[in-house]
Amino acid sequence: MNPDCELSTTELDDILTIVRLVHGYDLTMYAQASLKRRIVRCMGLVKIQTAADLRYRLTNDAIFFAWFLQTIMVNVTEMFRDPPFYSNLIEKVFPLLASYPIIKIWHAGCSTGEEVYSMAILLKEANLLERCRIYATDLNAANLDKARQGIVNIQHMDDYALNYKQAGGTHDLSDYYTVDGNHAVMQKSLRDSILFAQHNLVTDRVFNEFQLVCCRNVLIYFNKDLQNHVIRLFHDSLASLGYLAIGPKESLMFTDLRNQFEPINAETRIFRRTR
Repeated sequence: MNPDCELSTTELDDILTIVRLVHGYDLTMYAQASLKRRIVRCMGLVKIQTAADLRYRLTNDAIFFAWFLQTIMVNVTEMFRDPPFYSNLIEKVFPLLASYPIIKIWHAGCSTGEEVYSMAILLKEANLLERCRIYATDLNAANLDKARQGIVNIQHMDDYALNYKQAGGTHDLSDYYTVDGNHAVMQKSLRDSILFAQHNLVTDRVFNEFQLVCCRNVLIYFNKDLQNHVIRLFHDSLASLGYLAIGPKESLMFTDLRNQFEPINAETRIFRRTR
């Protein structure tokens, strides 16, 4: 197969069936056009010519499947991404979280951890981190392994430091990590404040009650039915008047539960569950 060609709908369905039945990952409700492009790109990287060859590798090679999953999933993330979002958290959400004796936060789709560490730093500066139980989840086990270690590419830290200041950070970002070769390693107190665990938004259920659920730039990769399913999951996971944060290109407007949330800041996509 030429890597510039599209998979047929039947070929894509067959591949997703193998991924679901053999490996337990249900990707059938992801946005199909985007998923096709990423699978074709993956095939081109390893010079797989046909859908049949890909099906064989996925069925018989567990190491290849782990690489395949890591490659086709979108793992674009950075520390303090969209600084105005974090500024609004500090201004609008943190003061109300402070009223709880125990603060429970779920960061869904945490990727390699940059954004959940960003939140942990700001919670620490607000003197809230010791009261927080932060759960960071992702579908991809490889992402979670990196996130647990708190490893960030050192080449990005200057940009992240600028984001941090624009987000309202009050110290130096370098206070929160040590340098190890080409990596920054987040300090142990931050790593210990976060529980990283595998969770599948498609198939897994509510596992706790939270005052804040953060899932940014994940819904855009789902079709409408799956978006509705995931928003229902978040709604049922939130305490009364709990907060939901989604990405800047995402919306609750076209979901079935849009009337169950009120905007705290429409621009930065922070919502509060109604009573």
